[in-house]
Amino acid sequence: MAAEISIGIGSSPARRDVLAKRIRLLVAATISYNVVEAIVAITAGTLASSAALIGFGLDSVIEVSSAAAVAWQFSAREHAVRQAREKTALRLIAVSFFALAAYVGVDAVRALTGTGQAGHSTPGIVIAALSLAVMPFLSAAQRKAGREIGSASAVADSQQTLLCTYLSAVLLVGLVLNATLGWSWADPVAALVIAAIAVKEGRNAWQGKGCCATPAATAPSLAAGADACDCRPGWDCCA
Repeated sequence: MAAEISIGIGSSPARRDVLAKRIRLLVAATISYNVVEAIVAITAGTLASSAALIGFGLDSVIEVSSAAAVAWQFSAREHAVRQAREKTALRLIAVSFFALAAYVGVDAVRALTGTGQAGHSTPGIVIAALSLAVMPFLSAAQRKAGREIGSASAVADSQQTLLCTYLSAVLLVGLVLNATLGWSWADPVAALVIAAIAVKEGRNAWQGKGCCATPAATAPSLAAGADACDCRPGWDCCA
């Protein structure tokens, strides 16, 4: 379900200011963590010739750019200015997803065709496991605030953070299989999964599909069977 690309007006101005501040803090935490994650993952991936690990590190760089777009949007103190910046922030987030998918996809195909083979990477396993533990909390907190304030860009950025959780799991499986069983093909296959997920999320961000980006208070009516977010049976908008 395509969400309205706007910041909701259901909350009071004071509540919107609180939520905007919360989003700025969460974005700052996300940027800080991802800078460290990117350095570790890209360095370890380069040393191990791991397409998946380098792709994971690049996703961290792109996640920083995505979070920076939201930080730029919410740096404005005026509600109207934040609302005006919404669509631009969404488009920047979408482009970041597509850039990730392009690089990782090409590098994974190169590895699968035999022009490169990934080595073992203990630092890569550690950073993937750590991200798998940290990212769900950052994503859930930002998604909750974004849905309440009605910001599709904040929700899209939380989806970028959630994507990092999925990528961490896929990466961890690929690296462990490579390290324990010598399945070097598991690394580029994991990278292709990362690329496919990135394309899907990029398309959703470009189209402005944010989970419950418009607060229920602003919705004129709900269809039969819909919940407070107007998410109906069989829809994944509030997943």
